[in-house]
Amino acid sequence: EVQLVESGGGLVQAGGSLRLSCAASGFSIDDYVIGWFRQAPGKEREGVSCISSSDSSTYYEDPVKGRFTISSDNAKNTVYLQMNNLKPEDTRVYHCATELEPRDCPEPFVQPYWGRGTQVTVSS
Repeated sequence: EVQLVESGGGLVQAGGSLRLSCAASGFSIDDYVIGWFRQAPGKEREGVSCISSSDSSTYYEDPVKGRFTISSDNAKNTVYLQMNNLKPEDTRVYHCATELEPRDCPEPFVQPYWGRGTQVTVSS
């Protein structure tokens, strides 16, 4: 069974940092693209970053470039999102997702598997 479990969210002041983890099971992350997405209540989900562990290619959406870093630990089958210099507008629920089909970052997923998400709240 494919599972993605996010952790590491919390409450932080503006300018602070958090590291999110996405622990995968049921598949190997080095075979597929893993993406981080975020969503605020009543708003559409938006992409944040993605990583292709097979060739270590990464991609970042403009709002997080230079502040967020995506990485992976294939031995732990886990993808991380290091978030620095957090801003109040980063307050969202953060989800990781994958699709067990060949993809390049940041091609959109068609039928992704989603984790339940972890809340990130940045106070001003």
